[in-house]
Amino acid sequence: MAPPIAVWSKLEITAVARFLFAKGTKCSVIYREIVENYGEHAMSMTQVYQWCSWFKDGRTSLQDEPRSGRPNTANNDCNTARVDELIKVDRRVKLKEISLKLDIPKTNVYEIVHDKLGYRKVSARWVPKMLSDEHKRQIFSPSS
Repeated sequence: MAPPIAVWSKLEITAVARFLFAKGTKCSVIYREIVENYGEHAMSMTQVYQWCSWFKDGRTSLQDEPRSGRPNTANNDCNTARVDELIKVDRRVKLKEISLKLDIPKTNVYEIVHDKLGYRKVSARWVPKMLSDEHKRQIFSPSS
């Protein structure tokens, strides 16, 4: 028996399931084939049965359907600018305060502050992760 395939994609596994279903293979056998060839974590038995049900109903797409729910609109340029302005006005502002003022989830505020703007907390103040040339000159120039 050959070792399981190490690198695979969800789309590939779904295509294999569709192929085997089209051949008339039972769902339990499809699951065993997937586990044997791709490993235990490739697709659960429940997922195999779900996909078989969808294929039986006439589904042809192998991609997951878009899910309902609130779209992620908090991480946009407008909110990034607003968060940056709040931090520049008060470097001691907390993420929770920003979240409440702008009505944005705290996790999205964290992403904006850390990932997009590149700030980190130092002595209870937000400072850029990378110092600008001006900051470096101020810090490293000899005092008069």
